[in-house]
Amino acid sequence: MGQRLGKRSLLQRPVQTMTDAAGQYSEFIGVYNAESTVLGEISYWIGARLGLRHCSLCDITHGLFTKRAEWQECESALPIPFTTFHINDAPADVTQAAKGKYPIVLGRNQSGIHLVLDTDELEQCNGSPQELLNRLQSL
Repeated sequence: MGQRLGKRSLLQRPVQTMTDAAGQYSEFIGVYNAESTVLGEISYWIGARLGLRHCSLCDITHGLFTKRAEWQECESALPIPFTTFHINDAPADVTQAAKGKYPIVLGRNQSGIHLVLDTDELEQCNGSPQELLNRLQSL
């Protein structure tokens, strides 16, 4: 925290508002509705362009080929890590907590891993990194 994001910052809310809300979690965990294999990545990319595949978390965090600058700025504003996985590379405890519902954002605390934002709530972010940050700040 205390990071200065500059005049051209995309963040609209002060970073400090996140401190108390995130106190209940030591980590946020996002799981994409995609696989991390080369074939999985290519399949998702083509399917997304043709309207056959969709992952609202991918829309928030990635552009055409790489992480979105807007997402990187929001991610750096979080006082706790935001770790991401694909369906096939998520650890067993994350997979169990997701219960087969992807994309999803989970939160880890002392008592385990818990649902933070489900698929519908991620969809409501409309691909906006700022909206995801707002939702995490409002916890």
